[in-house]
Amino acid sequence: MSQMEKKAGLLRRTSSSKKPLKEKVVLMYDEIFAKEDPAKKNPRFWDELFLMKVNLEYLESKLESVDGEEVQRIQDNINSLFHHCVQALGEEHQIKVVNALQTLCALFRGVHQKNKSASGFDIINMLMGFDKAEQRMKDLMERLDSLLCGDGSESLKSLCLKLLLCLVTVTDNISQNTILEYVMINSIFEAILQILSDVSSRGQHGYDAVVLLALLVNYRKYESVNPYIVKLSIVDDEPTLDGMGMVVHQALTEYNRQYKDKEEEHQGGFFSTLTSMVGNMFIADADEKLSVQTNEAILLALYEAVHLNRNFITVLAQSHPEIDIAATPTIPSPTTPTTPLGTTPPSLDMMSNPELPLDPNLQTSNLLITFLKYASIVMQDTKDEHRLNSARLCLIILTCIAEDQYADAFLHDDNMNFRVNLHRMPMRHRKKAVDKNIPSRPLVCAVLDLMVEFIVTHMMKDFPMDLYLRCVQIIHKLLCYQKKCRIRLQYTWRELWSEPIFSVCFSALATFLFELNLFNMFITYGDTFLPTSNSYDELYYEIVRMHQVFDNLYCMVLRVSTNTGQWKEAASKVTHALVNVRAIINHFNPKIESYAAVNHISQLSEEQVNTALFTSSLRKRTTFETLTYSFIISGKTGLEAG
Repeated sequence: MSQMEKKAGLLRRTSSSKKPLKEKVVLMYDEIFAKEDPAKKNPRFWDELFLMKVNLEYLESKLESVDGEEVQRIQDNINSLFHHCVQALGEEHQIKVVNALQTLCALFRGVHQKNKSASGFDIINMLMGFDKAEQRMKDLMERLDSLLCGDGSESLKSLCLKLLLCLVTVTDNISQNTILEYVMINSIFEAILQILSDVSSRGQHGYDAVVLLALLVNYRKYESVNPYIVKLSIVDDEPTLDGMGMVVHQALTEYNRQYKDKEEEHQGGFFSTLTSMVGNMFIADADEKLSVQTNEAILLALYEAVHLNRNFITVLAQSHPEIDIAATPTIPSPTTPTTPLGTTPPSLDMMSNPELPLDPNLQTSNLLITFLKYASIVMQDTKDEHRLNSARLCLIILTCIAEDQYADAFLHDDNMNFRVNLHRMPMRHRKKAVDKNIPSRPLVCAVLDLMVEFIVTHMMKDFPMDLYLRCVQIIHKLLCYQKKCRIRLQYTWRELWSEPIFSVCFSALATFLFELNLFNMFITYGDTFLPTSNSYDELYYEIVRMHQVFDNLYCMVLRVSTNTGQWKEAASKVTHALVNVRAIINHFNPKIESYAAVNHISQLSEEQVNTALFTSSLRKRTTFETLTYSFIISGKTGLEAG
């Protein structure tokens, strides 16, 4: 049978003198789209219809082809079809239930595709009749809830979730989907939680349930009271929260695994040999081949869980051994209509596994580590719109985490050390770190590494300003916690100090305050969280080394602040924030020049600069002296953090 024949619902072509034969279900669809009520000639029409295998393609195309006066002519039949679909969901015959669910999918998709410009009320009227819509949707949601919570087959539950996902995603903007008002009134929140809390059910339907919940939470979330937001924010059931975390974890793990497989395939192939021969000339083209389709839906679910429910923060820290998903057999998903959002759920058996096998040789992991690895991949290339959105959402999630006191506590906990292998962008001037050389450290170090990595590798002409600003804000929030709790983190702070100085050249005026805020925190409050006095040496060295950058910045903002314009106030604040930094530069530069002149040295090494800066009667100054000095020269002016 040709594709054209299949599309038209033809059984076969006969001789040229006869009309082609059609499937019976297609003939019945044609009767629905006629003016007369099909049940008048055949009282058993609707019973017979739902015993027929649904032709989704034909039904949707038929709905899309209806326009103008024809819509009014067949509206009663469409309303009747919707009504009988809802009634069929209560049948004991599972074939009828399956066919009714698929028919409803076709109805929602077909009507919305044809009437994209129509108002939500017109679409509701065409589907079910506006005067009967409330009762029809109440019946539909009650029967879907009953199917999801009942002891029926897993394939039926899967179809119910697919129908709900179809209903939620038929419009590009979810808040313009007026039908969802009835989903708000007739909540299925408890049914979703039941799926996530049950091990077996979560393994089969957890992914769809989590995505559905994330979408429903976003319906007019800033315009009206969304009951799904209220209910999600107060969930404290541990099995439910753990189930949600497991679904998100496995989806992100699957993405990381696919990327790692592509990376290994790329490195071991012919193209890798070729690029090494020509000096990595085509490294940019090679990186494009490593791209894996991002999963914004699961990221959205993680954001809503972290943002709305404080109890979910504990799920981020729950440790378990790392397991390679590829090593476990996968269970095929049941056949369903087209998957919304184009996303693929992770391996089902991993989500349904209540206990992970313990092996002392396995590296310990948790949801946060998996998320950091995912973020390190998608943040490498922000030129693609999907990856840009994923990177932005990752940074928003990290901001929520950094703002939570409990999350900060386990991020900085010395008793919870992990070896986090972040993916780094290939660059010619640095070698790829070996996995075995990565130290085991508190998780906050991995977060800081990720932020610094983004700042270092995104100095481009089309500067991602909003992402860069979020990175600086995350670092600032973590520093505020360290200052408050006097945590001396064993971290290579120099990587953080040197890069923002370079990047300040590329920043907008609005971001200078955040960058300078970091420097003022280290200068003024560094003795509360810097690990050693040598850290101050390195900080002052970096400030003095790049003094030209700060001088140029000062000249620019001084010029702007003396003129009238929209940036005058912001420039004045930046000028004030530069007081500490400029005081250090103006105090130490003469010492360096004097040392170089006395010793007849044209270019000083770092050790010689430190000798010029901090030697007084051959004695190193202490951290306390540094702090006292910073207070004296600046009077604690500039931006005070914390």
